Amino acid sequence: MSSVTFEGVEKVYAGGTVALSDFSLEVADGELVALVGPSGCGKSTVLRLLAGLETPTRGTIRIGGQDVSALPPQARNVAMVFQDYALYPHLSVRENLAFPLRMRGMPAAEREQRVARVAELLSLGALLERAPRQLSGGERQRVAMGRALVREPAAFLLDEPLSNLDAKLRVQVRAEIAELRRRAPTTMLYVTHDQVEALTLGDRVAVLERGRLQQLATPAELYARPANRFVAGFIGSPPMNFAPARWLRAAPGGDELVAGVRPEAVALAESGGAGALAATVVQVEALGHETLVHVRLAGSTSDAPVRWVVREHGMAQRKSGDPVFLRVDEAALHLFANDGRALA
Repeated sequence: MSSVTFEGVEKVYAGGTVALSDFSLEVADGELVALVGPSGCGKSTVLRLLAGLETPTRGTIRIGGQDVSALPPQARNVAMVFQDYALYPHLSVRENLAFPLRMRGMPAAEREQRVARVAELLSLGALLERAPRQLSGGERQRVAMGRALVREPAAFLLDEPLSNLDAKLRVQVRAEIAELRRRAPTTMLYVTHDQVEALTLGDRVAVLERGRLQQLATPAELYARPANRFVAGFIGSPPMNFAPARWLRAAPGGDELVAGVRPEAVALAESGGAGALAATVVQVEALGHETLVHVRLAGSTSDAPVRWVVREHGMAQRKSGDPVFLRVDEAALHLFANDGRALA
C-alpha cells in the first residue's frame, strides 16, 4: 500500500474543456476516499489521471511519495475496477484472477497462492472453475475486484463499481467491500454518484463540482458542517431545504442570506404559534419506516415557490392540500452567503 497525492492538478482537453482545476488531495496509506459529485464533475478524470490513462495538463501526482505524473500506466502499480466488470468470457474465474499475474511472468506456484488467498478473501472458492456467464452480477463484480487485488497494488481504484447492480445487490456488495477493507486494508479511491455509497464506505469523502474540489471531510462532518450551499444541497437524501433568510426569525440578514435546514430538523404541527411557518402539503411519499412530506411555504409565489421536504417517522397520515405549520429546530439552521459560502 502507498499514499496518493494530487498537487494543484489541472486537466484541460483539446477545445478548452476543463475537466479538473487546481485539484489537490492527499489519501493516506490504507485510507478509502470516496469521490462523489454530479455527472461531469471530474471524479472519473481523477482516477484516469492516477492510473496513467490521462496526462495532467499541470500539477503533480505522487504514489508513495514518487512523482508518477509522466509514468506510463504499467509503471504505476495501481489496479482499476470499472462498472462493466471487463472479465474475459472464455476464461474461468480462476484464470481471470490469475491473468494479470501470468502477464507479469509470475511463477505458477506463487500465482496459485495469490489466487487462492484472494478467492478466500472474496468468498470465490466455490466459483473458481465457473465461466463468467455462469455468475450473477454481484459475483462478477467480486471477480473483477479480485483480479485487481491479486496484483497487490499500491492503490486500488474503483470507478462506479456497483452502478450495474440492482438495489439489493448494491447493498450486498457494498457490505462486502466494507468487510474486505476490514480484513485487508488497502489504499482506495472510490468514485460514485451515489452519496449513500460515499458516506457508508468512505473514511473521508471528496465532493466535486465542475472540476473543483468543494469539500473533503469525514461523512459526519460533511453532513453536519457543509462548506457551502452546493455540498449542503448535494449531500443528504432528501437534500437540505433552503429559503431566503427573511423567512426564519433566527436567521437575520433578510434576502442577503440563504437559510438551510435538514428535513429531520423540521416538525409538522396542526396549529401555529410563535416562530411557526404556515405551509400546504403538495405531495406525500409513504416509505414505510418514514414519510416524506413535501410542502409549499405560505407567501411564496407560483413563479418562485419555496418547497421543503419534512421527514416524519412511520406512516404519517397526510394528504395533498392539507394546511400545516412547520416548526424549525433553530439550533440546526445553516446560513449561506450570496456566493454560497457557509457562515458560522
